[in-house]
This record gives sequence, C-alpha cells and structure tokens, in this order.
Amino acid sequence: MTTTDPLLAVAGLTVRFQLPDGVVHAVTDLHLDIRPGELVAVVGESGCGKSVLAHALLGLLPGNATVTGSALLRTGDGVRRPSPLDLLACAPRQLARQVRGRVVGLVPQSPATSLNPVRTGRRLLMETLRAHGHARADAPAAADRLAVDVGLDPADLDRYPHELSGGMAQRLATALALAPDPPLLLADEPTTGLDRPLVDHTLDLLRRRCDAGAAVLLITHDLVAAQRVADTVAVMYASRIVEHAPTEALFEAPGHPYSAALLDALPQRAFRPVPGYPPMLTDLPGGCAFAARCDRATPACRVQPAFTGVRTGQVACHHPLEHAQVPAEVPA
Repeated sequence: MTTTDPLLAVAGLTVRFQLPDGVVHAVTDLHLDIRPGELVAVVGESGCGKSVLAHALLGLLPGNATVTGSALLRTGDGVRRPSPLDLLACAPRQLARQVRGRVVGLVPQSPATSLNPVRTGRRLLMETLRAHGHARADAPAAADRLAVDVGLDPADLDRYPHELSGGMAQRLATALALAPDPPLLLADEPTTGLDRPLVDHTLDLLRRRCDAGAAVLLITHDLVAAQRVADTVAVMYASRIVEHAPTEALFEAPGHPYSAALLDALPQRAFRPVPGYPPMLTDLPGGCAFAARCDRATPACRVQPAFTGVRTGQVACHHPLEHAQVPAEVPA
C-alpha cells in the first residue's frame, strides 16, 4: 500500500432519498480516502448504504436523491483539469463523457440488468475496447484475453446476456469494467453468484490491479473476501462508517462492538449471529444507531459518537472494545 496523496478523497458525503412518506438516510457524513495501489473494502450488512456510496460517486442515483459533500478525484488521465475534479459537483454529461469507464470503472451489483440484452458479450467487449483506443484488428484478441483474465471461456463471449448464468454475467461485467484500464475501480459485490474458486480468482485479479498501481474500492458483505485482498477495511452500519482500520489489525482486534459482532458471525469463528436487527434508514435514532443491539450501550450513546483513534485505526464509539483502546499516558 502506498502513502501517496489520495486518488479519491471523499469528505462529508451524505445521500438522502425523498419518499412520499419520509426520508431515507442512505449515507451520512462519509469520509474515505483511496490511494493509488490501495484496495479499500467497505463491509456491512445489506441495506447499510454501501452500494449507494458507489452510485453517488458516479452520478447514478435516481431523481429523488439529494447529495452533499465532496469527492475529489486527482488524476490527469482523461480529465484535463488543473485542479482535482469534484465528482459530486460534475454535470451528468461530464460524468458520462470524462469519468465513467475512462477514469472510474464500475462492476455493478446486478450485471444481468446492466448488460445490453441485444448484444453478445463479444460485441460489448469489443465496442468498449475500441471506444478506449484499441484498433479494430486488435479488439478480438484483447476481448479473448479479458475473458480469460476474469475466468470466462472466450467462446462464452458469443452468447447474449440472457444465455449466461448469473456468475458468467458477473464475470462479463467485470471484464467490461476492466477493459478501459481505469485508474480507479468501484467493485460492487463483484463475486456475486460465483463459487469459491472463482471468488478467489476475481479477488486476486483485483489485487493484481492494485499491485500494478490502480486503486480499488471493494464493496462486499463477504468478510473473508475483504480479509483476503484489502489493505484497509471500512465497516459501515446504518448509513455511517463506524470503523476504519488496516485489515490485519481489524480482524485481530476490532475496536467497534459492531465490527466484533460481524466477525463473530463468521463460521470459522463463533458462528453467532449479530443480535437484533438494524434500524430502518427512514427512522434512525439520534445517537449511535447500534446502541439498541449493543451490550455496551449506556446513556452516553444517545449522542452520536465522533471518530477517535484506537490501536487499530479509527472508531466511532463511546465505548470501544478494551483491547483496541489507546492506553492513557502515565504522568511523569
């Protein structure tokens, strides 16, 4: 992992969806940096806001969404600007022409609904490759190489999306995202529908891209996947990141009770489900959203906790786990 300036610096990202009977608090005051050569995993239970994060960065949210904050993209590849580009302030036309695919790729969570149903996988890949600089004569061989890279038989590229299994469609979507060789890749549940060997194959492919200098934001509910390839892990709960730490440190000594509960739910650990249920994003409590499920909660948890430093990283908790706390300084 590199220590260079962030390729993407997200600050205060907040997303709200206006519904007829209320407001969905999808993402709240999210701060996250991603550097070249770094793979950051965002984990958490379904519905916590992970996918909304990726869609907000690329302007792919519906019309009832309100987005505030900033997401500064620092790259000259395809974006000719003298200063960082704020993705959240870009017009849709600018995102479509200068950002999506070119400098920020997306592996969608539901590839079956994102693939053009009247084009074969080969045509989709070749059109993408040619749009990003490959010569017509080179595109077929490049498409075959991409297919092999993602674990597809090149012959499967001659099928239409409806002829592919869910796992094959997922691998085709990954190939399409990788084809332009973007410096930043947002991978939203890229291992959906894959068996374990193909999960590992896909994760290793993402890791190799980081090792070659790209940056990857991996959105996943698979903690084992995050542990395998991520440099750092951000744990998200009820629209907020509650812990962010280096992967090894978080898995050895999580600081937030929710992080610890997620790890305890793994079959290779306690295999104990997280108690209770997450709150509705239309009815979040005023303080810590995890307090109702936490055996460490006190009246102090009625106030939203700020991020504080612990041994393992940063935690938003009034009562971080003891093994992660920074010991008090001994008076001289």
